[in-house]
Amino acid sequence: MDLHELNEQESFRRKSLEELRRMGINPYPAEEYPTNAFSLDIKEAFEDDKPPRDVVVAGRIMTRRIMGKATFMELQDSKGRIQIYVTRDDICPGEDKEFYNTVFKKMLDIGDFVGVEGYVFRTQMGEISVHAKAITILSKSLRPLPIVKYKDGVAYDAFEDPEQRYRQRYVDLIVNDRIKDIFLKRTKIFNTMRDFFNACGYIEVDTPVLQTIPGGAAARPFITHHNALDIPLYLRIADELYLKRLIVGGFEGVYEFSRNFRNEGMDRVHNPEFTVMEIYVSYKDYNWMMAFTEQLLEKVCLEVLGTTQVKVGDNVIDFKAPYRRVTMTDSIKEYTGIDISGMSEEALREACKSLHVEQDATMGKGKLIDKLFGEKCESNYIQPTFITDYPKEMSPLCKAHRANPALTERFELMVNGKELANAYSELNDPIDQRERFEEQLRLSEKGDDEAMFIDYDFLRALEYGMPPTSGMGIGMDRLVMLLTGQTSIQEVLFFPQMRPEKIHLPSANE
Repeated sequence: MDLHELNEQESFRRKSLEELRRMGINPYPAEEYPTNAFSLDIKEAFEDDKPPRDVVVAGRIMTRRIMGKATFMELQDSKGRIQIYVTRDDICPGEDKEFYNTVFKKMLDIGDFVGVEGYVFRTQMGEISVHAKAITILSKSLRPLPIVKYKDGVAYDAFEDPEQRYRQRYVDLIVNDRIKDIFLKRTKIFNTMRDFFNACGYIEVDTPVLQTIPGGAAARPFITHHNALDIPLYLRIADELYLKRLIVGGFEGVYEFSRNFRNEGMDRVHNPEFTVMEIYVSYKDYNWMMAFTEQLLEKVCLEVLGTTQVKVGDNVIDFKAPYRRVTMTDSIKEYTGIDISGMSEEALREACKSLHVEQDATMGKGKLIDKLFGEKCESNYIQPTFITDYPKEMSPLCKAHRANPALTERFELMVNGKELANAYSELNDPIDQRERFEEQLRLSEKGDDEAMFIDYDFLRALEYGMPPTSGMGIGMDRLVMLLTGQTSIQEVLFFPQMRPEKIHLPSANE
């Protein structure tokens, strides 16, 4: 138990707990409670002209109205809520009414878990309910729930403070019905994507979270230490290089939903721990992957939402294929008037200065172009748009463009002003890849702490030969945000990263 002073309700609940035990009632029984129905199923299956259906349900008490010998309470289970009708004589049919008068009326509280055996009926007010014949205490709640009360159309005691909600997600899920729907949709999004990939014959795999080299992306890693091996290890920033090793090994298509970690800033669209789906398919290129991505996202929207359109803030975004395609060079030219084709690093630096784009001496050409696009172009793409053909300096793992070696065969999918997906025609020339890694090393020596390490084992794998391959990654948290209409990544993570709570520890004199 944490060190806080018990309030009146908490003290009362603990006294009720001890009284239940004194009476021989276990407030935390170990036995299975054999339920056979859920709230939503009961309501959907009910028919007035059918005989009463016997049910056994269990859940949390959310409201209670005691009216002498009868009580109405609302029970919440995993699928919703249902009203329970309780009478003293039904649950205490003999002469002894102590369970109802003492236990049920005085020692049960909102938030407690109970099991109910009874039959389904419709009340005079028209509400489908369960008429209780027996009640079992399953778990005593020692803290009161923040139950919302309404007066003159105003909500009081609502559990709406974001910091409280994210810290105590368990309470958020109990009292705010809409929150559970976000996470149910999240699961459906993941499952729909799995079904889509599996139907194509691709296999789901697992790759290491602890890595000796943090490869596959330009990002600052978290560092830890393995005691037995006495070596530093890094939490993965991406799973790309391991998945491509599997393509070298002969798999035609592999995908992974990976938990990645980047030691970077936090805001409404960034969390240091996040989920990415990456997929790699042999004998494909980025043009094929664009069409594949369109099909995938359209399918997910239809399965999860029943439509390809979703409202995010004031924008209605349509995921129906096909999506617009714009080159990176044309995008920068459109929104800044600057043609970056063939520009030197110094010229790019001056262009950034003229447009008041923040930059520093550690940035090479790739970082400068990325900064320019991010600040001046990205936010303009609300509807799904493929930004294609990135300059070579921005894409150290990507194949050179077949028509212009200064560019790469890469696209990013922009939606609602942010990157949702990133894909390449994968670089499979081991000599070219080594040179790209060495350029990243030079950037690291200049002070770029996000530059890639040289992964010599991956280079060795490429030297055995990797077939032409296209790979694509989707930020799953951002996709869930879009399809549930959320504007903050914290809303779609069960437990977003937060500073530890400050807990007051009493001194010896207190």
